[in-house]
Amino acid sequence: QARQPLGRRAPGLRTTMQYLSTRGHPERKRFCEILLEGLAPDGGLYLPETYPRVDAATLARWRGLSYPRLAFEILSLYIDDIPAVDLRALLDRTYTAATFGDARITPLKPLEPGLALQALSNGPTLAFKDVAMQLLGALFEYQLGRLGQQLNILGATSGDTGSAAEYAMRGRRGIRVFMLSPHGRMSPFQQAQMFSLQDPNIHNLAIEGVFDDCQDIVKAVSADLAFKQRWCIGTVNSINWARLLAQVVYYFAGYFQATGRDGGEVDFAVPSGNFGNICAGHVARCMGLPIGRLVAATNENDVLDEFFRTGRYRVRGSAETHATSSPSMDISKASNFERFVFDLVGRDAARTAELFGPALSRDGGFTVSADEFARVPGFGFVSGRSTHADRLATIRDCWQRHQVLIDTHTADGLKVARAHRRAGVPMLVLETALPAKFAEAIREAVGFEPPRPPATEGIERLPRRFEVLPADAERVKRYIAEHCGA
Repeated sequence: QARQPLGRRAPGLRTTMQYLSTRGHPERKRFCEILLEGLAPDGGLYLPETYPRVDAATLARWRGLSYPRLAFEILSLYIDDIPAVDLRALLDRTYTAATFGDARITPLKPLEPGLALQALSNGPTLAFKDVAMQLLGALFEYQLGRLGQQLNILGATSGDTGSAAEYAMRGRRGIRVFMLSPHGRMSPFQQAQMFSLQDPNIHNLAIEGVFDDCQDIVKAVSADLAFKQRWCIGTVNSINWARLLAQVVYYFAGYFQATGRDGGEVDFAVPSGNFGNICAGHVARCMGLPIGRLVAATNENDVLDEFFRTGRYRVRGSAETHATSSPSMDISKASNFERFVFDLVGRDAARTAELFGPALSRDGGFTVSADEFARVPGFGFVSGRSTHADRLATIRDCWQRHQVLIDTHTADGLKVARAHRRAGVPMLVLETALPAKFAEAIREAVGFEPPRPPATEGIERLPRRFEVLPADAERVKRYIAEHCGA
C-alpha cells in the first residue's frame, strides 16, 4: 500500500471526499455510507483519504462565525453527500443556547492569564460527549429517513458516552440503542443518568467486566459482518468518524476565543482515555489549525502516557485496569489510537494492520520503530499522568485560587497542563464533565457537595431499567436479536 500525504489544499474544483480504512481495505466510501457503519470491513477505522487544509485567509474568514456556522464550514469539507441546505439546518437545530446553555456552545472559562478551561459540558448529560452526540443523533435520523431504514446502535461506555448517546437517540425514529457499560464501575450519577431512562428504544446492558471488555464486545460484534448486516448494527463510540469529526469543531472555536486577529499558537490539554477527544485535535492540527502542543493527560491507567514517553503501546488486561476517581478514563485499550498511529507510520496501512492485529493480539502491545517515534514531536504530542491525590489537590487548588469547581477528569487535564505550559502560548484545558457527576471525589477534595442542575435533582432515586450480562459477545448478540423486534 502506497503511503499517502496527510493533507491537501482544497482545489478550485472540488473533488469527492472519500474515506479509507486504516488497515488497507481497498474500497473507498462516502460520508453517509460510513455514518451508519462504524468499523471498516477489515476491522480498521475510517479516515478521509486526505485532510482538507485551511490557510490563514480561511481562518481569518471563519473568525467571528457563530458555532453552527463554523461547524458548517468545517463539516462541509468532509461531508459532500448531504445537501448544504440540509446540513446547515441540522447544525442550526443542534447547536443552540437552549440545548447548551450558551450561544457560544463551548465558551472559555479563564483561570489566569494564558490558562483557561474550555467548557464542553453544558449539554443535556453534563459531559463533553453531548457536543458530538447531539449532532450524531440528528445525522442518524436524517440519513435513516432518506433511506427508509432502521438502525440498531451498539455502543460501549465508561460513563459519559452512554448517557450522551441515549439522551441524543431516545425517541428518535428508526433507532434502537444497545449500550454496554462495566457493571458497578461508573459513578452513581452516571449509572442513574443511563439506567433511569425508560424509553423503549433504549437498552442498557451492564457487563461483568471492565470498559475494555465492553469495547472488545462491540468490536467483535462489528467484525461479524453477517450479523452486522442482518441486524443493521451501527456505532456511536468515537470509532464512528462522524462523532470524532463533530469534535474537531470545538478546537477551532476554542482557538478563536483564545487568540486575537494576529493569531499565534495555542496549546490544548486533553484528559485522555479512548483517544477520541484528543484525536479530534490531531485532525484539526493536520488541517492547519495553529495548535502547538496536544497534551495527553491520563490517570493511573497510563497506557497513552507510556507510549508518548517511550514509543511502547502496552495494553493492560482487566486485572491491571485500575478503578479510579476519574472512571471515564479507566481504559487500557484506546480505540482511536489506531487513527493517530496510521498517520504516524506515514499512512502505511499494512504496517498499521500488523500493529493493531497480530502484534496486539500476540504480544499484548507493540513498540514503534525509532524513526517512527521520532515523528511524534512533529505531531505536537506530549503527555503526563495524574493520580487520585493529584486530582484532589488540583480540584482543591482550582477552587481556592479561582473559585472554579472542576470534575476529576478535568483535574487530570489541568494538573498535566500546568507541567507543560509555555511562556506566551495560551493553554486551553478541555473540560470534560461537570463536578456534579463525581460528587464523592468533590466532597473529598473541597468538603462540600457540588451543585447540580435542577433537572438532575433526585435522579439517583428514579426507577432503573437495565440487564446484567457476562462479558461474552455471543450472549450480547443473542440479546440484540431477541430485542430487535421489540
